[in-house]
Amino acid sequence: MGNIKVSTFNVNSLKARLPIVENFLSGEDAPDILCLQETKCQDSNFPSDFFRAMGYECAYSGMKSYNGVAIVSRMRPDSVGIGFGDGLDSEQDRARVIRAEFGNLNIICTYVPQGKEMSSPDFAYKKKFLRRLRAMFERDYKLSDLMLWTGDVNVVPADIDVTHPENKRDHVCVCDEIRESLDGVTSWGLVDVFRKHRPDPGEFSFWDYRVRGAFERNTGWRIDHLYATPALAGLSLDAYVVRRLRAMERPSDHTAVTGVFGI
Repeated sequence: MGNIKVSTFNVNSLKARLPIVENFLSGEDAPDILCLQETKCQDSNFPSDFFRAMGYECAYSGMKSYNGVAIVSRMRPDSVGIGFGDGLDSEQDRARVIRAEFGNLNIICTYVPQGKEMSSPDFAYKKKFLRRLRAMFERDYKLSDLMLWTGDVNVVPADIDVTHPENKRDHVCVCDEIRESLDGVTSWGLVDVFRKHRPDPGEFSFWDYRVRGAFERNTGWRIDHLYATPALAGLSLDAYVVRRLRAMERPSDHTAVTGVFGI
């Protein structure tokens, strides 16, 4: 394949963010594979023609008004899978997990539940979601595979990944309990590709709309991740946040994160 760029981007409504996506896919930093989350559109309304006009194939799974995931790519995937594939997939699961194979490269795009609050059933669902991911990895992949798990994971792995962590110890994306759940997935052997290349503080992918001047002051969270098997992480050349997309007019509260691999 040569060098390949893979980006993850929670667009928080694909319809609303099409101008930003168009700008991204037509720029010099355009990815070869773009994993989208929170598209908020049913399959019948997915803008396939828009992507094809830009030279991208589309695989997607959505539901009305909520969730929704997609993988758009310059090359046609050899196969696509929706959901965990464990026989327990609900409509919501199928709008949160999509997989694609490109030769020997496996891409898993997920929109992990936010969880609302620790006493909520949504938080229990979030923890179960992560357990099912670990089971899926063990069942369907090997650490010797070229596999990338990416998407909005809705977990801050460490204090360096959020501004003022001392104020967020009980948050559903920061608390020890959810970090342990994430560790339960990554301990299978996955490598945080972003931190391999960007070890310094101040690197975020999400800036809350509700916090005045969050982006301008870089008051943010790193919750959009690139986790790779050791085989793929060894081929990683770079990883970076595409900050410019968050500075555009009518942006998502997230921006894209890109990994570059020599495959």
